[in-house]
Amino acid sequence: MRFKAALTVTVLAAILAAGSALAQTKWDMPTGYAEGSFKTVNDRAFADEVKRLSGGKLEITVHANAVLYKMPEIKRAVQTGQVAIGEFFLSAYGNEDAMYEVDAIPFLIDGYDGAWKLYQAQRPFLEKRFSPQGLRLLYSVPFPAQNFYTAQPLTDPAQFKGMKFRAQNPVVSRLAELLGAVPVTIQQPEVPQAFLSGVANIMMTSTALGVETSAWEYTKYYYVTNAMFVKTAVVVNERTFRGLPADVREAVLKAAQEAERRGWEMSKKNGIDGEKILADKGIKVSEASPALMQALRKASEPLIQDWTKKAGPDGAALVDALR
Repeated sequence: MRFKAALTVTVLAAILAAGSALAQTKWDMPTGYAEGSFKTVNDRAFADEVKRLSGGKLEITVHANAVLYKMPEIKRAVQTGQVAIGEFFLSAYGNEDAMYEVDAIPFLIDGYDGAWKLYQAQRPFLEKRFSPQGLRLLYSVPFPAQNFYTAQPLTDPAQFKGMKFRAQNPVVSRLAELLGAVPVTIQQPEVPQAFLSGVANIMMTSTALGVETSAWEYTKYYYVTNAMFVKTAVVVNERTFRGLPADVREAVLKAAQEAERRGWEMSKKNGIDGEKILADKGIKVSEASPALMQALRKASEPLIQDWTKKAGPDGAALVDALR
């Protein structure tokens, strides 16, 4: 009887220890965005929701400002299991696979409705690519629309000729060339000084960057074009995810679904609020002229065609689904 009692105590202790270990499961989640960015705010809300839905069995700590890993390192860190989960900029991996950069092709779609439709068409192809890499896509959220900031009024497409166009990636660089502008590579922290010194006089980016860099100190005009809605992706290491109990996996997926819905709404609001801040600070906010829009769409057609060829049959299927 003493043996049975001792065995019972041992079994109970093992069960309690296992439960305690499960309650202490913790993940680190690196992201490259600032603490106050709506991206980080949304990620923290996701982590809080996971903790609540899992009954505290899984805790996710969000590390903002690229303090844990730099943005280009995050995808690899999740793949190799250095961290369980992370967020990265999708189109930065266009050289790895064209499907990652489709949302960076200008004027392929129009507005948030078009961006959502693009994402719905793109997601199965993303999952197809992530799966062999041991990754699972949890959610993806866009930045507000990419629009134009200029130091001088811009109404005539002929004005693009010779302008020094800040190009943050090869696609934007090619667009600048097709418009007759001169692409210049400038990192985000260097943007204000580049404009003030004349190294650049036009850029295409979201209200988020404009507000973060105090664009009113170096530009005067902001033209709405809704050129594209570039996205980030939050992925989890599939093996680590599968190691969770079924109820915790369900909690993660449910929280991810809500984070995606909430993130798209936050993106819309961030764009509206950002334009108001720009206007309040003295930047003239207006719609791009019909002539400008026509020139931009015409210049983008070769980019769309080039991307479709680069992406192969999957790219053709995606574009057909959109159009």
